[in-house]
Amino acid sequence: MRNAGLALMVVVVCTLAAKGTERAMPEEAARPLNIIAFGAHPDDCDLNAGGVAAKWAAAGHHVRFVSVTNGDAGHQEQGGAQLGARRRAEAQEAGRRIGIEYVVLDNHDGELLPDLNVRGQIIRQIRQWHADLVLSPRPNDYHPDHRYTGVLVQDAAYMVTVPNVASDTPSLRANPVFMYFEDDFKKPAPFSPDIAVSIDDVIDKKIAMLDAHVSQFYEWLAWHDGQLAQVPASADARRAWLKKSQIREIPPAVRASLVARYGAAGQSVANAEAFEICEYGARPDEAGIRRLFPFFPAK
Repeated sequence: MRNAGLALMVVVVCTLAAKGTERAMPEEAARPLNIIAFGAHPDDCDLNAGGVAAKWAAAGHHVRFVSVTNGDAGHQEQGGAQLGARRRAEAQEAGRRIGIEYVVLDNHDGELLPDLNVRGQIIRQIRQWHADLVLSPRPNDYHPDHRYTGVLVQDAAYMVTVPNVASDTPSLRANPVFMYFEDDFKKPAPFSPDIAVSIDDVIDKKIAMLDAHVSQFYEWLAWHDGQLAQVPASADARRAWLKKSQIREIPPAVRASLVARYGAAGQSVANAEAFEICEYGARPDEAGIRRLFPFFPAK
C-alpha cells in the first residue's frame, strides 16, 4: 500500500509539474518583447526601423532607440552643444510620437571610434534593456560613424553574457538575437533580407517620427542634397514633401522575402523594412522569428 501511495504521489507531482510547464510556455510566448536598436545619429534608427518600432509599440512591446553619437556636427549652420541639445530633443519627441524610448549617448558626431569605452556603453544599454532583439547597421557604409556603430554592436554580441566585462551592469544569461538594418552596399557582401515586414499600415507613424527631426530633414539633409529651396513652408506641406521623399522601389530580394511571408499579398506591399540575421547572436528558428516579428499571417 505504501508503494502504491508513493507511486500515486509521484504521478500527481509529475502531472502538476507538467501542467506548470504547459502554463509557463504560453506565458513566455505572451511576455512583451524587449527590442533595442542602435544608430549612429539621432535619426538613423527611425529611417531603418521606425515602422516596425511603431508596430511593436502598438502591440505592447518595449522598444528603445539609441543614438550612439549626439549628432552635434550634422548641420550647415549650427553645431556643438547647441545642436546636440536640439537633436536630443528632436529624438525624444520622435520617440514620444510612437510610444518608445529614445536615448542619445554623448559621443561626438563624426568622431566615433570602436573603442572599449563606447563598447562598454553599448553593452550596458543592451543589458539594461534585457534585450531579446538587437538591431544595428552593418559595418560597411559610406559614413564612418555608421560603420563603427555596426562594429561596436557586433563586438558587444556575446560580451553581453560575460559577467567580468562591464561588471557594474549585470550580464545577460543568454545572448540576444542580433540583426542588421537594410542597406544597398554590395561589398564585401550584399545585404540579405532574412526578414521583411510590411509597414504600409504604419507609414504615417514613421513619417511622423522623421518629421520630428526638423534640423535634419528640413534643414541639414535638404541643404546637403541641394534641395533646401524645395522645402515647403507649412507644416502639412512639409510632411507631405517628406513622405514623398521616402518613397522607394523595393529591391527584388526584399520583395521575394515579402512574398515568402505574406504570400501573393507581398507583391502589393509599397513600404517595407528588412533585416538580416547576424551570426554573432542567437540564431532564431522559424518559431523564434515569428515571436520576434508577430506581424506575419499564419501559414
